[in-house]
Formats: sequence, C-alpha cells, structure tokens
Amino acid sequence: MARLRFGRYDYASFICFFAYAACSVILPVSLVPLAAELGFSLEEGGMTAGGAMQLGRTISMLLIMLSCGFIAGHIGKRWTMGLSVLVMGIGIMTCAISPSYWILFIAMSIAGMGEGVIEGLATPFIQDLHTDEPGRYINFTHSFWSVGVVVTVLVVGALLSMGVSWRVLLASAAGLSILTSLIYLAPQREGKEYPDHPERIHWSITLNHAKDIITTRHFWLFFAAMFFAGGGEFGITFWTASFIQLNFVSAAWAGGVGTACFAGGMFLGRSGWGFFIKQHQLKYLVAYSAASAALITLALPFVQGLWVLFVLLFLTGVCVAPFWPSVQSYSTNRLHERDTTMIFILLSCAGIPGCGVITWLMGLLGNIGGLRMSFFVIPACFAILAILITADIVYARAQSRRQSKQALAPESEESSLC
Repeated sequence: MARLRFGRYDYASFICFFAYAACSVILPVSLVPLAAELGFSLEEGGMTAGGAMQLGRTISMLLIMLSCGFIAGHIGKRWTMGLSVLVMGIGIMTCAISPSYWILFIAMSIAGMGEGVIEGLATPFIQDLHTDEPGRYINFTHSFWSVGVVVTVLVVGALLSMGVSWRVLLASAAGLSILTSLIYLAPQREGKEYPDHPERIHWSITLNHAKDIITTRHFWLFFAAMFFAGGGEFGITFWTASFIQLNFVSAAWAGGVGTACFAGGMFLGRSGWGFFIKQHQLKYLVAYSAASAALITLALPFVQGLWVLFVLLFLTGVCVAPFWPSVQSYSTNRLHERDTTMIFILLSCAGIPGCGVITWLMGLLGNIGGLRMSFFVIPACFAILAILITADIVYARAQSRRQSKQALAPESEESSLC
C-alpha cells in the first residue's frame, strides 16, 4: 500500500478541520456557564433553547451549502474554502461578544454560513488532490476534526474550571479560524497550484449535475444514511458534556474529558482506517461499525459510573469514526457516473440537518424526561444507518449477479448456434 503524501493544501485542510471542530464544540462544552449568564439555564428548562441554537446554526449551514457548488464553480474551490473559514471565524468572534441569547443565535447562524461551505466542499477539496485513493486521504484528513474536538474540550474544560470566561475562549477559537483562512488565500507557488477547474463552470452545468443526482433513486439511500450518521455523531458531541455535568459531576473538566474520550476514539478510528482501509472495504466498515455503535450506545442511559461512561464513549468514538467520510466516499463508487463534488455537497445537505434535528430532539426529550432518556435516540440513529448500508450491500450483490447472468446469456446463445 502506497505511503500517504501531503502538500500545502492537505495541511491547510488539517488545520481547517481542527478549527472547525474547535468552533463547533466550544459552545456545547461551555453551554452550562454560557446558558446561566445569558438567561436560559439548562437546569430550569433551557435544554430546548440550547438545542434550538444548534438547529438555527444548521439552517444557515444548509442554505449556504445548497449554493456552495455554484460559488465554487464561479471563483474556484480554493477561494471558496478560504473565505468560508474566514466567515466562520467572524461569526464565532461575534458569539464571544454577544450580550443576549438572540444575538448569540444570530452570530451562530453567521458562523454556520462558513461552516456550511466547509462541510460541502472540504471533502471534494481533498478528493481533487488525491484522485487515486481518495478514501484513505479523506478518512485521515477528517481525523483532524477529532483532534480539534479532543484538544478543545480538554483545554476549554480545564480553563473554565479555572475561572476563565467562555467569551475569551470563543474569541481564541475565532482567531484560529481567521488565521487558517490565510493559508488558503495566500498566493500560490508556481508548480504547486491547487487543481481547480481551469475554466469557471456555468451555473446551469452545476444545476444539471444536481438534478441528475437527485433524480437517481439510489442516491436517497445514502442521503438517509448521512442524516442518521451525522445526527448520531453530533448528538453525542453536543450533549455529552451537559449530560455528565447534570448527572455525574458538575465540574466543567468532567464534561470536557467525556467529550474528549468520544473524540479520541474518533481520532484513533479515522486515522487508523485512513492508513489501512481499502476503498472496496468501506461499505463493510460502515455496516459493522454502525451495528457495534448501536449496541454500545444502548448502554449509555443506564451507566451509573463516570469511568465506565468514559470507556463506553471512547469505544463509541472508534465505531462512529468512519461514518461521515466513508459513507460519502463509498457513495461516489456506487454513483460513479455522477459528478463527485455535487454528490459530496448534497450528502452534506443530509448530514448537517441530521446534526441539527437530532440535537434539537435530544434537547426536547431532555426537558421532558431528562438527558438519560434522550440518549436513546443515539442507538436508534446508528441502527438505522446499519440497516441502510446493509441493504445497499445486499442490493449491490444482487445487481452484480444479474449483470453476470446477462453477460453470460449471449455466450450461451452463441454456443447453442454452433
């Protein structure tokens, strides 16, 4: 197996995923003190407001994601990625100075516009750099999301416990994002250019690519798979810290460690599979991992010991690790005649709403029966994902057998004539 080789834009993508993760999880980790300061205490019915905050962010992500293909076709992927990281940083910086819940809600929606483009284009951005074995590079690059989560939750949890304001921490994450944008936007070296399309793509061509994909019935299986994969993954990421602080230990460090255990498992899974998995094995990886994740997370609401919870969260992270990048990469194999970039964008348009809807649903159920009850949503998401990918594996085998019979039929007719 060939050794992984990286260049400037690979490293830019690594830092981009780190910064994106930092901006995504710093609010959930800071949610308890943040909510208390801005007047929607989680202990007094504010979980729905906390979940709705992420849902609003998701809506802006989805809206911009639907148009990021047109933007990239006009100004190129490199410029689009650079500007999106900049917008994300500006939005999080605005969050840091928000005086009320509703200003925070609007600021998160601004950040969501940048994040939506990152979600839609980061994977095809990497795919265009490494067209020979994209699955390996995509999984490895996505592992830096997990690195960002681990570092952010541990550092933020510790600093919050030491009395550092959540506003200072948000401003720091925003500054990292703004600096990251410069790596993308800095002038290119001759002979080291990003492989953008040499000519700007007319919007009608991009629209036709989208129409071609959404009229393919098979695409919707992967669309549903991404919805539940994204929802299950981010539901744990968003609510774990609050779950621990409200049910086990109130200290912010404990919530940070719990989220870090989950993210650490994801990093180990993604970086490991990035090195060792082969493209044709992705479907089995997702199916087996989803079934395992469903069984492990089914135990989370019943756990009473904090250290047992940490172990289960780590194992869940290992299982969840390949879902997002591998479902996307595998889908391009199954829909190989369609435009790859548009497939990635449209599938992200399923994963992001999954993140928002499942996060909001868990907050709603948390208000009704507590966060323990809401965590039953997670194994349901993973079980549905396992069923969908297994169904595609069975369908692919049946399709292969039919094609083999059709190929043999003309040969049989020729033999009978002879």
